[in-house]
Amino acid sequence: MKTKVVAVKELPLADLVIGKGQVRVRDVGKDIDELATSIKKVGLLEPIVVCPAKEKGKYEILTGQRRFLACKQLGLTTIMACILEQEVSEIDAKIISITENLVRLDPNRKDLIDACTALYHKYGSIKDVAEETGLPYPDVAIYVKYDRLIPDLKKMVDNSEIDVKSALRAQDAASVSGKIDKAEAVIFAKEFAQMSGAQQTRVVEKREDDPTQDATEVLEAAKSGEKVTQIVVTVLAGLHQSLKKYAKDENTSVDDAAATLIEEGLTQKGYSEAE
Repeated sequence: MKTKVVAVKELPLADLVIGKGQVRVRDVGKDIDELATSIKKVGLLEPIVVCPAKEKGKYEILTGQRRFLACKQLGLTTIMACILEQEVSEIDAKIISITENLVRLDPNRKDLIDACTALYHKYGSIKDVAEETGLPYPDVAIYVKYDRLIPDLKKMVDNSEIDVKSALRAQDAASVSGKIDKAEAVIFAKEFAQMSGAQQTRVVEKREDDPTQDATEVLEAAKSGEKVTQIVVTVLAGLHQSLKKYAKDENTSVDDAAATLIEEGLTQKGYSEAE
């Protein structure tokens, strides 16, 4: 999608409508009072972005709905806006909204999941969604898997009790028999919320190795770390940076990330964990 700005001018608030393509649909009112105070003190530092709406004479807000609401709260009648030359589709509006929000207050995680899922349904490719929005590929890969979760785990993600990646691992740990044990999935999810990515992976692997093993026992073994031996490894600076990025993506420590990669590498080479 390519479009251009045809004008930058003051528009009446009464002529503006918030578009359906807004990525931020939760926590919209968060910190509006502070934003309104800032605008009252120093003015609106950046115009909102709008395009012609379906209703004649109206404009759809693509970015800046919080600024619009803050100005409305202040009792202002107009707002500075960048006007695009033509109406944009809901999907393209989501792309614009995601891109703009990335450099502002982070959108609610569920909002990003909804937006990325909608874009994924259109493009059918995680790579295309990442390129269109500027979001990291690993994040998009996780967001579009939200629909895979059972309702109980979706609710936990929605309530910020656990992130999507950990919820997916919890569901995997409860699915080793080929069918999801919903009660176990919730148990794993509650524990995974307090565990590192490496510990979560260890639980999933142990359940896959022995599906009959009690969930509580597997969790306790993963949290205790079982028998741990510390080793010191020297790596090049570039490799260290890659390891830190991987650890960040996995929401874990560098040590746990390194341990996970070593374990996976040895397993792939046929050197499974010694008994």
